[in-house]
Amino acid sequence: MRFKFPLMAIVLEIAMIVLFALFVEYEMDQTILQQLNITESADMGKVLELYPLFQDVHVMIFVGFGFLMTFLKKYGFSSVGINLLIAALGLQWGTVVQGILHSQGKKISIGIKNIINADFSTATVLISFGAVLGKTSPTQMLIMTIIEIAVFAGNEYLVGEIFKASDIGASMTIHAFGAYFGLAVAGILYRSGLRRGHKNEESTYYSDLFAMIGTLFLWMFWPSFNSAIAEPGDKQSRAIVNTYFSLAACVVTAFAFSSLVEQRGKLNMVHIQNATLAGGVAVGTCADMAIHPFGSMTIGSIAGLVAVIGYKFLTVCGHAGSCTVFLYRNSSCWRSDYRFNSKVAFLGTAI
Repeated sequence: MRFKFPLMAIVLEIAMIVLFALFVEYEMDQTILQQLNITESADMGKVLELYPLFQDVHVMIFVGFGFLMTFLKKYGFSSVGINLLIAALGLQWGTVVQGILHSQGKKISIGIKNIINADFSTATVLISFGAVLGKTSPTQMLIMTIIEIAVFAGNEYLVGEIFKASDIGASMTIHAFGAYFGLAVAGILYRSGLRRGHKNEESTYYSDLFAMIGTLFLWMFWPSFNSAIAEPGDKQSRAIVNTYFSLAACVVTAFAFSSLVEQRGKLNMVHIQNATLAGGVAVGTCADMAIHPFGSMTIGSIAGLVAVIGYKFLTVCGHAGSCTVFLYRNSSCWRSDYRFNSKVAFLGTAI
C-alpha cells in the first residue's frame, strides 16, 4: 500500500497530462473562433449562461455524493476523501474518453459543456462506490475508475448516438449503469462469511447526520443536473420544473411510507437519505418532455414508494449498501417508459 498506491496515482496523472497535451485544446481558441466567424464576447456569453449549472453539478459530485456515503460509522474519511480522489481522476479521464468518441478524429475542444459531461461520467463511479464502500482500497478504486468510465463512455455513445434515445437526465446511462456496475463489482468481492453482516456495517447518529447533508445538497441541485445539457429554452425550462416537482412529491411519499412500514411509525434514516432522491432519478429520462407537472409528481411519488418498499422487503446480494444503490438508482426503471426509445436505451444500459 505504501508504494503501490502513490506509484499508481502518479503514473495515472502523468498519463492524463500526456493525453491532454496530445489531444486537448481550448474550445475558444482564437483560430477556432475565426474559422467559425464567432466573436469572443458572444461565445463567452454562452459560457457564462452554463457556468451556474456547472457549479451546481460540481457541488453535487464533490459534496453531495461525498457526504451521502458517510452513513457507515467507520468509513467517513473513505466516503468523503476517496470520493474526492476518484472524482478528480475521473473527470480528467472522462474528458479524454468522451472527447475521443465524439471528436471524430479531431482534437478535443474543451468548453463548459465538456466539463459538465466530464462530471457526469464521474458520477457513474461515485454511484458504484456506494456498493463497494468499505470493501475496496484506494488503489482498487483508481483501477475501477479507469475501467468504469471507459465502459460508461462506450455505453453512452451507444445509447445516445446509435439508439438515439432520449435520456436528458442520464437516468439510464449514469444511474442505472452505475448501479449495475457497482453491484457487479460487489458481487465479485462478496464473501459468504459476511452474509449475516459485519460489525462495521452500521451507522451512528452523527454518521447519519452527515449523510443527510449530502442528501440535502443533492436534492437542492438535482434540477440543475437534469437540465444542464438540455437545449436552452423550453426543454431546459421543462427539465427544471419537472424535476423540481418530482423531487417534492417524492419526499412526501418517502416520508409517509417510511413511517408506514417501520415499527411504531418511526422514520428510517436510510429511507430519508436515499428514497427522497429517487424522484430526481426517475424523472430524468423524460425531464425535458411535456409530461406536465402532475405527471412529474406522479413519477416522483411512485419512485419514492418503490424505493422505500423495495429497501424494506428486498435485499440484493445480502448487502444493505448494495440494496440501497440498486433500489434508489433503479426506481426509475420500474415505471412505464414515456417513449419506446427509452426502453431500447435501458436495454442497452443493462447490457
